[in-house]
Amino acid sequence: MSYRSLDPNHIVNTIERLQERIDKRFPGAGLGRVCNELMAVAQNSSTEAARLAERNWPLRTAIGIILVLGVAAQIFAAKFLHLERFEANIGFLQSLEAAVNLLLLFGGAAWFLLTLEERFKRQRALDALHELRSLAHVIDMHQLTKDPTALVQERAPPRAMTAFQLTRYLDYCAEMLALVGKLAALYAERVRDPVVIEAVTEIENLTTGLARKIWQKVALVGELEEGKGPQH
Repeated sequence: MSYRSLDPNHIVNTIERLQERIDKRFPGAGLGRVCNELMAVAQNSSTEAARLAERNWPLRTAIGIILVLGVAAQIFAAKFLHLERFEANIGFLQSLEAAVNLLLLFGGAAWFLLTLEERFKRQRALDALHELRSLAHVIDMHQLTKDPTALVQERAPPRAMTAFQLTRYLDYCAEMLALVGKLAALYAERVRDPVVIEAVTEIENLTTGLARKIWQKVALVGELEEGKGPQH
């Protein structure tokens, strides 16, 4: 077991245990279904992140063949233009200009091909991170309607939660947000791309900010319970 990197299996197992706790505490609740969706996304993320870390040998082989052919074409073009003749005349200058243009085009094409795998991986990682960002907002929507002030209202709704239930519900939301952040971090570990790392950082900041609002609610629940004091 390595303690220097995230283990996708441990993340999936943690989500599985969390879902069991939610279903036991709040059977049939929508939050349990959201956690089940998080489980599916986690399993997909662990597989996708592992694939992104692997080298795409078929693509690299194809690119290597194309580059070798391109170099051969450059050598053939140089011989065809007779650049070995150094007479300073208009024909030589035109041949030299054509050779430089071919070299620039080949250099641009080579750079495009060499970065093709990286750009493919970046796009796949960004698509997966977009899904995680959307899931974080879905989790946040489930806690928005959980108002701690309902605990002290004289005419609370018939299905209002107790202070303990509300605290547990908010705790579960905060845990799910933290796990979304960990799933995003998997891509930062497997894809060392600045754009991907920046997107992961944004998701971590998002989940941290949303969790902070939840903990403010949890603290408010504690204050309201203390304000009630012992009943005489």
